[in-house]
Amino acid sequence: MATRRTLLQGALATLGLGASGMSAFAATERKGKPLDILVLGGTGFIGPHQIEHALARGHKVTMFNRGRTAAGLYGNRVETLLGNRDAKIDQGLKALQGRRRWDVVIDNSGYVPRHVRDSAELLRGRVGRYLYVSTISTYALEQGGVFNENSPLQPLSDPGDERVTGQSYGPLKAACDESVREIFGAAATVARPTYVVGPGDDTDRFTYWVDRTARGGDVLSPPDASETLQWIDVRDLGAWMIGLAENDTAGVFNAASRPAPWSDVLATLATAARKSVRLRGPTQELLDLFRIELPLVATGTPPWMIGTAAAEATGLAVRPLLTTGKDTLEWWNSLPAERRANPEGWPTPQQEREALERLRRI
Repeated sequence: MATRRTLLQGALATLGLGASGMSAFAATERKGKPLDILVLGGTGFIGPHQIEHALARGHKVTMFNRGRTAAGLYGNRVETLLGNRDAKIDQGLKALQGRRRWDVVIDNSGYVPRHVRDSAELLRGRVGRYLYVSTISTYALEQGGVFNENSPLQPLSDPGDERVTGQSYGPLKAACDESVREIFGAAATVARPTYVVGPGDDTDRFTYWVDRTARGGDVLSPPDASETLQWIDVRDLGAWMIGLAENDTAGVFNAASRPAPWSDVLATLATAARKSVRLRGPTQELLDLFRIELPLVATGTPPWMIGTAAAEATGLAVRPLLTTGKDTLEWWNSLPAERRANPEGWPTPQQEREALERLRRI
């Protein structure tokens, strides 16, 4: 059975990242001195792309994590400090104590306000910049509308409840986001990405559409294909964040593509299909009848849009959707058959077949 480490190595190989850590998207000349970067996390989905890009740019990287996931992924190219974000568990944050300094810390693994506050307070005065990975879920997206960096964040109804659920995720991250900015002030940088997609994405959400359109034939589209989707390729996110660190850029930034209608998204992905694709638009009632929840498709809420001008002004660039789709498909097809046979949150073949048969009779 494939391990998390082998899956991550496969994802990096798909990107052309070999043992040397050099990558095609890091080819531009770096300005300024190499940075000493501390990454809280580093072995999830976003971290490896950040770290490989940083190494290719000549920076020194230290990771702080539990050492349980993908241990040895970077060999001796990255220093690892072992501990726990929760100061009450095992050795907690002890490995980060002392006088050691870093130029920047990138916090990928902060989901609980207490954990983030503890690490931010411990590192205050010993890092030049605290770069926190937040999320657009900090906004009340269910209310619809256009959200920019000054839009209000969701309040945390019960600060004592640290359980991360679908309902609490956004408010918890909002409280983390606020703590970093409160503690670090002008030395804080917050990135609020939308759906992060690309090779290595183990949520299976975007991958569903990549895989399904690639197989061709009749494909269930969202009920309203004029509604929009915004995403960010994990490689673009990682490279942009290292750029923020290199340029010592302060502020809060939404990280996303420009909005694109679902009809355009699926038409683009369909160009990589093995045979022709026919999009079939069901009603929400039909999806409900067969208990189908299409990945990344919001139902029962007003449409929303994320403003991206601030991030674009700092250099955020999003590669073509077709490139992201093809690379994601290549990565997905490289996984073991057992993994691909058990995706998370996809309609079953029977659900899809029954819904399409009903549509054909209408």
